[in-house]
Amino acid sequence: MDENTNNNVLVIGAGMGGIQASLLLAEAGKQVYLVEKEPLFGGNVIKYEEVFPNMECSTCMIAPKQQEVLQNPNIELMTHSIVEDVQGSVGNFSVKIKKKARYVSLVNCIGCGACYDPCPVSLDNEFEQNLSQKKAIYIPCPGALPNVPVIDPEYCTRLKGVDECSACKDSCMFEAIEYDQKDEILDVKVTAVIVATGFGLFDITAAPKYGYGKVKNVYSAFEFERLFAKNGPTEGNTVLKGGENPNSIAIIHCVGRKELGYCSGVCCMYSYKFSQYLKHSFPDAKVFQLYSDMCVPGKSYQKFYKQTMDKGVDFIYHEDVEVKGNGSKIKLNVKNGKDKDQELEVDMVILAQSLKSTESNSELAKILGIEQDDKGFFVSMTESFEPASTAKPGIYVVGCSEAPKDVPQSIAQAEAAVGKVLALT
Repeated sequence: MDENTNNNVLVIGAGMGGIQASLLLAEAGKQVYLVEKEPLFGGNVIKYEEVFPNMECSTCMIAPKQQEVLQNPNIELMTHSIVEDVQGSVGNFSVKIKKKARYVSLVNCIGCGACYDPCPVSLDNEFEQNLSQKKAIYIPCPGALPNVPVIDPEYCTRLKGVDECSACKDSCMFEAIEYDQKDEILDVKVTAVIVATGFGLFDITAAPKYGYGKVKNVYSAFEFERLFAKNGPTEGNTVLKGGENPNSIAIIHCVGRKELGYCSGVCCMYSYKFSQYLKHSFPDAKVFQLYSDMCVPGKSYQKFYKQTMDKGVDFIYHEDVEVKGNGSKIKLNVKNGKDKDQELEVDMVILAQSLKSTESNSELAKILGIEQDDKGFFVSMTESFEPASTAKPGIYVVGCSEAPKDVPQSIAQAEAAVGKVLALT
């Protein structure tokens, strides 16, 4: 280290890994710049109702950590922001951060929500897997933090210059709507960078045999997660599209595994979690787990697997499965490697899709000067027993930015990265 070494650290991505790293660094006296591209923070975990293997309340787990981040003077949280440039070397990185205009004051807004209904624009809500609508001014879901909406300039008729609409501003008595906000560019110096950009999901439409988008009541994993969540679009009321309760549900594992060429390692576990969701809501429903392989590592996960079996869930091996509509039912043709295929008829199908790298990784890899593997994940020095380190000193990767992981694994790698950063000074 030279005399220019500073006490600042950049953390990119404010999911569980990024939050854990930031809190530990702040506790050690570091100044943390926590950058999150979404207008809220918490990552994918905030979409879950419960977390395996102990079926903990997801909100109860992450909300206290979110509050710690918001209240910690050593953490500067920048939501709705992206890293545009990184220059320099370990101990002395120069970083350019773009804070996108929110068009709503983080200081004046009290989160009352009075500005939503007057907005004349309605859009599909991507956060809710397009299962509900949002306005051009919105928060992604109830309980989002910060509890301050953002205006989407792509759809707001005023910001697009279509008209002089001021419906949201007129409805706000706290003068929180600021149409004249501009994007900001911040230049900061940091000694190290931790990358925690999370994961993407396999595009199920690339595998038409599963009937997604064509057969009624075939859901992706995250669609079902949001249907069950109490802060989701149906407030936890898991029903079929006609409003009826499902009496039979098939959960198909490994959707995307062949196409992506690897096992995501967590899909079996979250499929078992879905079975427990269903058996809790509909004890008499028939639940089928259609698996082509099993990934149940560790003693706690084996216990979770057994708990799922004990609830009366049927496990069916398959080499391939095809999903078709059959009137009000869904027909599954299950190829089990035997002489005769098995047929199932169910009310609902849930597709356990594989985890993949995020689309933004490619651009970020260029900005940081670090490598990606052939699947798009950032490359760490795992084979050299440096699981969080990259080939570029001072830049570390954690969680699903490096490979598919569950929450405990992501947190453990974040803690390893923090140890590496603290060892620099």
